Amino acid sequence: MTTGKAPSISIFFPCYNDSETIGKLIKDANQIVSRTTDQFEIIVVDDASTDQSRQVLEKLSKKYKKLKLIFHKKNLGYGGALKSGFRVSSKELIFYTDGDGQYDVKEFPVLYSLMTPDVDFINGIKMSRHDPTYRIFIGNLYSFLARWLFFLPIYDVDCDFRLIRASIIKKIRLENDSGSICVELVKKAERKKAKFRQVSIHHFEREHGQSQFFRADRIINTLWELGNLWVKLMIIRK
Repeated sequence: MTTGKAPSISIFFPCYNDSETIGKLIKDANQIVSRTTDQFEIIVVDDASTDQSRQVLEKLSKKYKKLKLIFHKKNLGYGGALKSGFRVSSKELIFYTDGDGQYDVKEFPVLYSLMTPDVDFINGIKMSRHDPTYRIFIGNLYSFLARWLFFLPIYDVDCDFRLIRASIIKKIRLENDSGSICVELVKKAERKKAKFRQVSIHHFEREHGQSQFFRADRIINTLWELGNLWVKLMIIRK
């Protein structure tokens, strides 16, 4: 980042049954971002978790004064959680990653250092994916199809480790509720002339809980939304 006054930063985490991991993410985020600026907020969007996430978060809110909590009354899906996070973020830069702990918030400074005045959107690239083989195959196939169907300006749209200027987010209207929202986010940001940069980051094995995406109903819904999105963005709105 260039010298001068540090920009304000919103960090948010979508959370669904992440009671075992969300506390460390909040702690690490608070430590890391406070070294950069005192103008920051940490937001957790709990998407109607059925475990102890709400109780854990309410307890943490008493310790971390910069922590803001959003609780969905019903599960809105990954896209719904991201839309809530973007909507309540109030700072100049917005960083988000998942609440399951498969990405390390301590790598945030790597992205931040690349946010020069000529850059609007920084996306991570997983160095190596630490998931079961079938998930790696499905994930790689999904990223490949999305990249070429939508002519995306980034390599790894499936990597939810992103730093974005709020000015870009304000220009776009996100609609999808499934995981396909990441494709929608990147493509609509590109349409608004966002300048992209990519950087390699680590991906870790899930230690707690189960993925909510790798279920037959979620995969089918995501592919359905992806197809509809392709028609809207590449045919109707081209």
